[in-house]
Amino acid sequence: MSGFFDLCEKYFKTRNIYEVLGIPKDASDSQVRKAYHKASLKVHPDRVDAAEKTECTEKFKIIGKIHSILSDSDKRALYDETGDIGEDDFSERNWTKYWRLLFKKITLQDIKNFETKYKGSKEELEDLRKAYLEGEGEMDYILETVLCATLDDEPRLRELLQNMIDDEEIPAYAKFTNESKSKKKRRKRKVEKEAEEAEEMKEELGLGDKESDLFALIRKKQTNREQEMNSFYDSLAEKYGGKNKTSKTKGKGKRN
Repeated sequence: MSGFFDLCEKYFKTRNIYEVLGIPKDASDSQVRKAYHKASLKVHPDRVDAAEKTECTEKFKIIGKIHSILSDSDKRALYDETGDIGEDDFSERNWTKYWRLLFKKITLQDIKNFETKYKGSKEELEDLRKAYLEGEGEMDYILETVLCATLDDEPRLRELLQNMIDDEEIPAYAKFTNESKSKKKRRKRKVEKEAEEAEEMKEELGLGDKESDLFALIRKKQTNREQEMNSFYDSLAEKYGGKNKTSKTKGKGKRN
C-alpha cells in the first residue's frame, strides 16, 4: 500500500507511522490513544477554517488509519516486523465515524463543567506555578497560558502567586511585583477588543447569550495559544472522553 506511505511523506514528512504520531515504537496503548486524540484534534475537519479543510481531511484520514493499526495487536506486530499495514481500507472507511466511536463529542457544557472543576484545583495551581516560572512573572503570559484564565481571574491568580512568593516557593520576579499601571491598562484594552471580536463571531455563528463567555474563551485560546488549546482539549478528553461502549465489542489483545 505504497500510496498510504506516500501520503504520510507528503503531509507529515515521514513514512514511519510512529513518527507521525510523535511516539516511540514501544509506546503503550494509552500513549497511542492519547497521541491519536491530540493529533486528530489539530486537524479535525470540523475544527479548521474552510481554506484548511481539504488538507486537514487527508491528514485526519491518515492519523485515523495509523491509530487503527497501532491499536490492533496483530496489525501492529505485522507493521513492526514487515513494514506492511495490511488491508487497504484507507480511502473507503469513514474516519470521522471511527473517531466518534472512540471519543464523545465535547460540548460547551463539558467545557463549562471542566472550567468549574479546574479553577481552584491543585492542577490549576501547578499550571499557574509553571506559567509564572516560564514567563518570569509576566502576567500577560500567565493569563494566556493557564487554562480557563480570564482577566476576571487576575486578582485571584495574583493572590495565589503572592502566597507562593511569601512562602518562598517561587522567586519574586520584578515583572510580577512591579508591573506598571500602563501595562495593566493595555492588557485590559486587549481583552476588551478580543471580547468584541468574539461577540461578533458569536452573532455570525448564531450562538446564544449563555455561550458567549465560553466562546470568547475558546476563540481566544485558538487564536493566540494553539498549543495550550490542544492541551485544554486533551485535558477534557481525559476527563469527559473515553471509548463508546459500542466500540468494545472487538476485544483485541493489548500490548505490554
